Amino acid sequence: MTHSVWFEIPVLDLEQAKLFYEHILQEQLSLHELGPLRMAWFPMEEGKPGSTGTLVQAQTYEPSYSGTLVYLSVDDIDATLQRVEEKGGKILNQKTSIGDHGFVGHFEDCEGNRIGLFTGV
Repeated sequence: MTHSVWFEIPVLDLEQAKLFYEHILQEQLSLHELGPLRMAWFPMEEGKPGSTGTLVQAQTYEPSYSGTLVYLSVDDIDATLQRVEEKGGKILNQKTSIGDHGFVGHFEDCEGNRIGLFTGV
């Protein structure tokens, strides 16, 4: 299976959002312009299983707290949530067990989007 799911997180300030996500995830996002879309792509490897996506700034994209909830897989939810606060985000739910499936946590990013975190350990 290859990357079968693509997500887009709307932003108003792409540079600010890129720095926010690079800080909390400790990974580099790559900038791209596709016509009217300005994007910062999350890392991905072609041919590897999983999904990936982008931060996207465009006229019709508006951050939303109440829209679709995207979960990002991380190794350490507690450390990631700490970095969220360091960059001006807001913790909504601390690390919470989902039984045999692992743990989740939730935050509001610097643009007002509600985002989930997941770890299987």
